[in-house]
Amino acid sequence: MRQNRKDYARLWRVGVALPLLASMGAGVSPMMADDNVKTTFQTSREWRPTIDNRADAVMVYGVGGNPSDRNGNRNFESRVKSWRDRGYTVHFMTGIAWGEYQDYFTGKWDGRSHLDEGQVTQRGDTIWHGHLVPYIVPSMNFLKYMKEAHVKRVIDAGIDAIFMEEPEFWARSGYSDAFKREWKEYYGTEWQPQHESPEATYLSNKLKYHLYYRALNEVFTYAKEYGKTLGRDIKCYVPTHSLVNYSQWQIVSPEASLASLPCVDGYIAQVWTGTSREPNYYNGKARERVFETAFLEYGSMESMTAPTGRKMFFLTDPIEDRAKDWDDYKRNYQATFTAKLLYPGVGDYEIMPWPERIYEGLYRVSANSDEKTKIPRFYSAQMQVMVNALNKMPVVKNTVSGNQGIGVLMSNSLMFQRFPLHEGYDDPQLANFYGMAIPLVKRGVPVKTVHIENLGFPATLASTKVLVMTYSNMKPLDPVAHEHLADWVKKGGVLLFCGSDKDPFQSVPEWWNNGGNSYAAPSQHLFSLMGIPQNAGEGNYKVGKGTVCVMRHDPKEFILNENGDAGYISTLTGLYEKQAKGGALKFKNNYLLQRGPYTLAAVVDESVSNEPLTLNGKYIDMFDHTLPIKDVVTVTPNTQVMLLDVAKVKDGKKPQVLAASFRESDEKRAKGEYTFVAKSPIDTDGVARVLLPSAPKSVLIDGKESLVSNAWDAASRTYLINFENNPDGRKVTFRW
Repeated sequence: MRQNRKDYARLWRVGVALPLLASMGAGVSPMMADDNVKTTFQTSREWRPTIDNRADAVMVYGVGGNPSDRNGNRNFESRVKSWRDRGYTVHFMTGIAWGEYQDYFTGKWDGRSHLDEGQVTQRGDTIWHGHLVPYIVPSMNFLKYMKEAHVKRVIDAGIDAIFMEEPEFWARSGYSDAFKREWKEYYGTEWQPQHESPEATYLSNKLKYHLYYRALNEVFTYAKEYGKTLGRDIKCYVPTHSLVNYSQWQIVSPEASLASLPCVDGYIAQVWTGTSREPNYYNGKARERVFETAFLEYGSMESMTAPTGRKMFFLTDPIEDRAKDWDDYKRNYQATFTAKLLYPGVGDYEIMPWPERIYEGLYRVSANSDEKTKIPRFYSAQMQVMVNALNKMPVVKNTVSGNQGIGVLMSNSLMFQRFPLHEGYDDPQLANFYGMAIPLVKRGVPVKTVHIENLGFPATLASTKVLVMTYSNMKPLDPVAHEHLADWVKKGGVLLFCGSDKDPFQSVPEWWNNGGNSYAAPSQHLFSLMGIPQNAGEGNYKVGKGTVCVMRHDPKEFILNENGDAGYISTLTGLYEKQAKGGALKFKNNYLLQRGPYTLAAVVDESVSNEPLTLNGKYIDMFDHTLPIKDVVTVTPNTQVMLLDVAKVKDGKKPQVLAASFRESDEKRAKGEYTFVAKSPIDTDGVARVLLPSAPKSVLIDGKESLVSNAWDAASRTYLINFENNPDGRKVTFRW
């Protein structure tokens, strides 16, 4: 293997790194999806009154449905029609790494069995997603099948937007015959088991990365070209977990490099309780930190796409894949929901996945009970209040409270060193990433993530004052990134490099030790471009108008040990205040953001204090299904709130629905009268706060008088209405 180091490096550059150059500003034209879809959801089921949540669009899942479904209509075209008949824009979603593709694997499609194309572990076990549903090594033959048997069919059915979700290659796989064939074709050498050396691990994971980059390029390019033959513009999106989550879960996926593909129109950020509850370390303790993790997950997705102009949907899930109790789901849903709304530049949402399991599934009534029930009425009402607010959620230029301008560098190669482990390297729970970010998040600093693949876009570092980075857990995939970093520092940027550069992946066959380069570590190349010693010791170095600070500590040390972040925070504070001239770096235990009339707040624990955050105003509590009016709201540590500030409502003299567990339509306003139609799933409570000029004298629901004397709140000029929801609509009329 050693004799082929130069060949490996050359092939890697040609096969993967060159597309990355495109993503770094080499002539890629950002694209925006030209549609009016603000909210969407995915389901494998036909329309039913129990799941009619009134988003703008629905992503009908799978030509043959979802492998985990045991019931429901499997005919794709009839499922599409059932949703169109109800007024939905209909899109298509399916998995690129798994799905209802048994006809391919069993040989029904082309007469040959392809079960050997599953992802296989060192023990020889196929990684299954379901019965005869393996995680896939995406061969060119499989991609031909996806084009002909799935993509063409859905476009012929009138679909104009395709979502290919979860391009996932498990790091623990890489031992199948199919993968060995791809290795031979890609590298031109015989396959090497990834557990035998860091070099083999790195090369194996880069190949996995390339295979799904190729897969999406092939399938989406076909979709767009076939659409053009029909005179249609097919939009293509990638629903994907965050780079933070995939790295922590030891999954390899193309992530930010997909921005180099002109066939990719955007993404769905698949972040939810299940990803965000993955434990991480802080102050020497490993535990769930759902809000903090979600904040970083959404941030990594936002920063991945914002410089490119691609469309981004944020997802969160009112439940999750693992069986928990309803209180657990509710508490963590509020945490992830708040975290996503703290990114005010994103205003498109997947409001829920799989409404069939949310509304119809059975889950425990409490953590200590085996009794199971469908979603409680109070929770479905609260959930619907929250998701209906997303239909109105504005994109604003406001920023979340706290010092702006601190970024943490990340790369797709975060996924390459996670599994298997080798002597001399250990990164428990992605501690080298969290070690840079969590100490700031816990101090109320809204740290941003910065993708090294996006450094070529001018907007990527435009607002960054101090950039923190390490090569302890990742490696730069191309030297061009270093040119951008060096140029930024020379123009006044401040770079904090943390790392010992002693891990065994420093010497894998890569560009910094091949092709005329002989650097022992990639940081040496970066430092040489900035004119500082290649083996720079700890301290500050002046580089042009900027500064490089070197800390010879791996970031994991900051969080694996109690009070281990003291030196890091002290150094960062000095750099921010003095070298970057960012003003006083202030620490707090909370986050606050105003988005139009919506006030979002979160208070974190393990912080500088345990003091609650007190908010004063005239608020509707959106996390309470009764929609109470509150003048004072107290937010305690490890909790979040979403409030509607009545005083900040646009057109405050106009009758309107402010907060509701249904979606209103067909609004009509006349002198002394306001009418609308309310639609939401059956078997749920309709509740709303309605703003009116004065107390109503009549409230009609489907023509029946329903006035309740104590439902009027004079101070907020709102009326609280309650009724039984109906997907066919309830006509509501107010008269005053």
